[in-house]
Amino acid sequence: MPELPEVQTVVDTLADLVLNKEIIDVEVKQEELIAKPSVKEFKSILKGVKIDRVRRRGKYIVVELSNGYYLVTHLRMTGRFFYASKETKVDKYDYIFFKFKEGDELRLGSKRKFTKTYLVDDLTEAGSLTKIGPEPLADDFILDWFKKALAKRRGNIKALLLNQRFLAGLGNIYVDEALFLARVHPLRIANSLEDKEVKMLYKSIRQVLSEGIEHRGTTKWDYVDASGQGGSYQNYLRVYDRAGKKCPSCDATIERIKVGGRSTHFCPKCQPRKE
Repeated sequence: MPELPEVQTVVDTLADLVLNKEIIDVEVKQEELIAKPSVKEFKSILKGVKIDRVRRRGKYIVVELSNGYYLVTHLRMTGRFFYASKETKVDKYDYIFFKFKEGDELRLGSKRKFTKTYLVDDLTEAGSLTKIGPEPLADDFILDWFKKALAKRRGNIKALLLNQRFLAGLGNIYVDEALFLARVHPLRIANSLEDKEVKMLYKSIRQVLSEGIEHRGTTKWDYVDASGQGGSYQNYLRVYDRAGKKCPSCDATIERIKVGGRSTHFCPKCQPRKE
């Protein structure tokens, strides 16, 4: 699933390609990708509007339109936006086509059809968009808040960091990487972390997300940006998906366990479990 760095890269790519463009028609091949409103309303509302802004909130892509509506999309497992000329061959998994006045188009595809898109004039109607936690790279995500928030939590730290209502944008890859840098075992109870560990984890979260954005995301499977280019952060991962390989910091072997049903990678020596 695309996480914060991947979604931010898609947003940055989209902004360069579609800002101020006018949508003259919309084609929908898979109605189930549209969560709200009806397909008929979806097409009607979008015709003749221009794209004013493209931004990210957590793992959501928010496209602000000239008529006051928002096109909000959660790519989920295999979703992608792809900008193309109308002559570009259509992929069999491209399902929604936003056609522009200039003759080009933006395609929304989803191999497993889990992607959901909303067209609303009130963001509270766009799934859980308004219910997610703070942005970990924003100025208002401060260490003092993080300390107080962790002190109230008794669940394991891996599951907590994956909880979008607690902190927005983190997923399996970047949580594993941040926990490794912070030398925190994924099963540690959140409120058991010492101040120095909280500080290190806070810094590590921001570091791995910034690195991910710098390298345009992690392409392990399906992720590409809006121009069809993959990211390169997979070449810099320290523990994620490296079970059985040597830790980059010591001579131990990286292990994989399940935490909340998610594959979780860590170094048993660098991240010893403490109670």
